[in-house]
Amino acid sequence: MTAESLPSPHEPSGGPLLSLRGISKSFGAVAALTDVDLDVSAGQVVALVGDNGAGKSTLVKVLSGVHQPDAGTVGFDHGTVSIPSPATAQRLGIATVFQDLALCENLNVVENLFLGRELRGLRLDEVTMEVRSRALLGELSAKIPSVRVPVAALSGGQRQTVAIARTLLGDPKVIILDEPTAALGVAQTAEVLNLIERLRERGLGVIMVSHNMADVRAVADTVAVLRLGRNNGVFDAAEATAADLVAAITGATDNVVSRRAGRERAGDDQAVRGTGGLDSDGRDAGGRDAGSRDAGSRDADDLAFDDRAVSERAADNGTESAHQGDAS
Repeated sequence: MTAESLPSPHEPSGGPLLSLRGISKSFGAVAALTDVDLDVSAGQVVALVGDNGAGKSTLVKVLSGVHQPDAGTVGFDHGTVSIPSPATAQRLGIATVFQDLALCENLNVVENLFLGRELRGLRLDEVTMEVRSRALLGELSAKIPSVRVPVAALSGGQRQTVAIARTLLGDPKVIILDEPTAALGVAQTAEVLNLIERLRERGLGVIMVSHNMADVRAVADTVAVLRLGRNNGVFDAAEATAADLVAAITGATDNVVSRRAGRERAGDDQAVRGTGGLDSDGRDAGGRDAGSRDAGSRDADDLAFDDRAVSERAADNGTESAHQGDAS
């Protein structure tokens, strides 16, 4: 690969790029995964969510070649594959960025990007590695002051960017991100989420493991829920509510989120009743606006008042006539 050539975006094709069917994995008597299915297409972000112990980390390690499944098949790029080692996963085009990032803080950005894959002639080709590093980070719109700054001087979001950029040097087709926004601030989280969007634009399949429902709904296309090592639902991120996801994760429909959503709905209904049943245009069920209805109410009140006034005057006149008759 020359200094000018960079991993090119992958064109999305029909059907899932990565397909898991019936994946099971046990550790002694503990069943970590049982008949798990998962599909990831090119240019798609799939969020993998679940409570602690749901099997997310085990599934990630199966995909990255750390663990071998006891049962099930892995389909990748329209063929059935075996992933006996992390090196095999990388050769296939499956890259994983673990939560600890595995960066050397005493090395600079270029040295971390090319660690273990240095470009050599008679000596290290520092110039070519730096040019490629700048070009790749530029494609990702990375906010890194210098590629020669030690990683120890970078923020959490910048370190995550370096770790993801390092995987792109191998031209992967699927990238697995294990808790990419954990322990990050608001600005750093936004930076990482923007980076995930750019990975999608490059046509890569992205699996994002996360506990943060706001981050999941911000960038994911599909949300796959694991509970106790089994599939417990696949949701469209654009339509699923936080209450739906929490219910699938915990297995309980009555929880704090659902109760809060219920209170909000009740508050909206009460607000509508407080407006006297008016819709958003200020009209009632009969189609009359608030002014017309108020005017009608005032007319009815005035009419009732006039009726009372007439009745009172008639009563007074009758009493006065009676007194005059007595006097005569």
